[in-house]
Amino acid sequence: MLPVEVLLAIIMVIALNFYVLLGGADYGGGVWDLLSFGPRADKQRELIAEAIGPIWEANHVWLILVIVILFTGFPLAFGQISTYLHIPLTLMLVGIVLRGSAFTFRSYDSHDDAVQRRWGRMFAIASTITPVIIGIIVGAISSDKFPLIGSDFLSNFVWTWLRPFPICVGFFALALFAFLASVYLTVEAVDADLKADFRARALAAAGLVFVLAMLVFWLAGDDAPHIRQVLENSIWTIPLHLATGCFAVGAIVGLWKRQYRLARLCAVLQVSLILWGWALAQFPFLVRPAITIYAAAAPDATLHLLLSALIAGAVLLFPSFYYLFRIFKN
Repeated sequence: MLPVEVLLAIIMVIALNFYVLLGGADYGGGVWDLLSFGPRADKQRELIAEAIGPIWEANHVWLILVIVILFTGFPLAFGQISTYLHIPLTLMLVGIVLRGSAFTFRSYDSHDDAVQRRWGRMFAIASTITPVIIGIIVGAISSDKFPLIGSDFLSNFVWTWLRPFPICVGFFALALFAFLASVYLTVEAVDADLKADFRARALAAAGLVFVLAMLVFWLAGDDAPHIRQVLENSIWTIPLHLATGCFAVGAIVGLWKRQYRLARLCAVLQVSLILWGWALAQFPFLVRPAITIYAAAAPDATLHLLLSALIAGAVLLFPSFYYLFRIFKN
């Protein structure tokens, strides 16, 4: 039987996995909204809005769940993250609010072209910046150099996250989200030309994901050497790398052969394995290099109450999501 704190950490990663696959694709849609071009640019933006519209608010449930588990079940880790990373966390929250507000106002405000362009630009820019910030936070807590406790503001609250490795992880997250969105949109599109547009972007994003993955791995040698060592030498790493590579190739082949549902399935599995690979390499730490799951855990009574609440909530949450997607998605 797994210790309750480990079980809660696993649930937290599961929730993060759902957020990446669902909310991450929404961010990626904003990226392609920003980069829409050509004679079908307006139709591309319309497709993105139609794909995001019914579900984007619900997808934030997963991020809220991660935060609730963290500050309730692991308050020591939450305190350190929210203190030393308060600048990127604040930027992330501002980005989420601006993105959501802009998307709503674009849908319900005046349909004058100038107004639509203004809200659309804000939505797209916030959707592009926010995933980078999320990735920076993940990169920072994975680094053996976090926190760089010093005597001045910059050492404590800026250089803890504003370094090449966390920044590269941020852009890697952005590329993954853009890749997911473009693959999903090939399935969502009905028009053959729009399918072709997002097929080309998905293939380009897949190449960018590979390049950034290699760069993150290289930079980890200096900034996160323990994670890199785990990813190189653990017994599970070779099967994980092989499976991730197979699904990455499967997604590209599916796109190339225009088998878009196969490409979507492979992309989902590829991104999920990348996330779980990071989680396994991070274990047992919540915040490297010193705060473990066990050290950060709340008292047992709190952990058991939290687990009970999560089980009760899942009885409502999963059927609700199934119903939502059954109505609005293919």
